[in-house]
Amino acid sequence: MTEITHRTVRSASGLKMHVAEAGEGPLVLLLHGFPECWYSWRHQLTALADAGYRAVAPDQRGYARTGGPADAAQYTLLHLVGDAVGLIDAYGAEPAVVVGHDWGAPVAWGAAQLRPDRVRGVAALSVPHRPRSARPPVESLRRLLGDGFYMVHFQRPDVPEAELGADPAETFRRMLWAVSGDAPPFVPIVPEGGGFLDVCAAPSALPGWFTEDDVAVYVREFAHSGFTGPLNWYRNLDRNWDLTAAWHRAPITPPALFIAGDRDFVATAPGAPEAIGRMGDLVPNLRAPVWISGAGHWTQQERPAEVDAALLAFLHDLD
Repeated sequence: MTEITHRTVRSASGLKMHVAEAGEGPLVLLLHGFPECWYSWRHQLTALADAGYRAVAPDQRGYARTGGPADAAQYTLLHLVGDAVGLIDAYGAEPAVVVGHDWGAPVAWGAAQLRPDRVRGVAALSVPHRPRSARPPVESLRRLLGDGFYMVHFQRPDVPEAELGADPAETFRRMLWAVSGDAPPFVPIVPEGGGFLDVCAAPSALPGWFTEDDVAVYVREFAHSGFTGPLNWYRNLDRNWDLTAAWHRAPITPPALFIAGDRDFVATAPGAPEAIGRMGDLVPNLRAPVWISGAGHWTQQERPAEVDAALLAFLHDLD
């Protein structure tokens, strides 16, 4: 069985990052989302290694064993892309393929857009590329969906991390089930006076793809870092908009792939299918989207075989 090994790598951005890695060959960088860590890529690390690639899954800035600075302003998209490109440089690699899921997807899209010289291909799971909007996003989200929309709710200082950190095992158990393909449709609107977990129904039993052993891994990985760093990514939505004005509607030129479950609340939300259909306008080398039947938001964990097959087909096409 292919072994997953762990070490600390100082990214060229200056951040010491914990990485899990497997295999030798062309570099594939795997970027997790919220509230995850390297472990969400456990299936892909070994599958890619067995196929002749060097698969590297970092704990991103603020997460798990990497941790990060206390200042929320140090979690902008430019910092996150800098970390990703810095890892590619630290490995001494030729341009890499960058794969991102959930929040990792905007980082992957951003790396391909800002540094196409270091990215030979980009794949995104769940979150399509969305061009920079005409106005700052938080107020637009508040006006459209209200203060209870989870991204707006996460702007509040201290409150979300206190809730999520009170019982991490219950947090991971509820969050990873509630937005999966096994759960009822997810509506991410926090009730007035309530918390995010109020909209995450507790499972009567965990599905086969996610067990109590997996819950224990997430709890252990987050034991020292907590949730403030991860939530700081959301608290930079408007700052990201401000800092990326120079790339307004800039194309993403490397070959690209989009994968999503057909029960993913992000990819099927109002307006999302239309946004996915328009991606080719600014991502000219986009392959046909891969839709995975019955999968929810945790695509690579819920349906590892299908995701592995889609990624390997894309990688072989690049080779």
